[in-house]
Amino acid sequence: MAKKAQPSGKITNRRARFDYELGDSLVVGLQLTGAETKALRHGFGQLRGAYVTVKDNELWLINAAITGSNGIPISEDEQNRSRKLLAKRKEIDKLIAAKDQGNTIVPLELLTRGRYIKLRISSGRGKKHYDKRETLKRRQQERDINRQIQ
Repeated sequence: MAKKAQPSGKITNRRARFDYELGDSLVVGLQLTGAETKALRHGFGQLRGAYVTVKDNELWLINAAITGSNGIPISEDEQNRSRKLLAKRKEIDKLIAAKDQGNTIVPLELLTRGRYIKLRISSGRGKKHYDKRETLKRRQQERDINRQIQ
């Protein structure tokens, strides 16, 4: 009898590092309901297309999907709702200053190991199309070099 695969404790936003030049990251808390917490611990969350915005000097996570399963009922309205991020005032002010300079606040990964569920965010500037092509070319060259070495 095969065992079920356990969630790794992280839900990552794989496109973030490809689409943005990221700076230092910051770990913040999330304000969640009990069903959302249980769903995230089971790996039913997604950060694709999610972003962080500032409303009334508070950070909000927008467009992050947390879906339920059979035992975890989450309504359609609640799956993509805005969720408040919990951070210290100095950290929030630093992110607001970065946003005023034209940077975007990007969610990188949801950390579900441990007692609390945390979100790693970073401020970054969006890459241009030619930067993305350059990244792909460099990655392909590194793969070719590694193949020749082995």
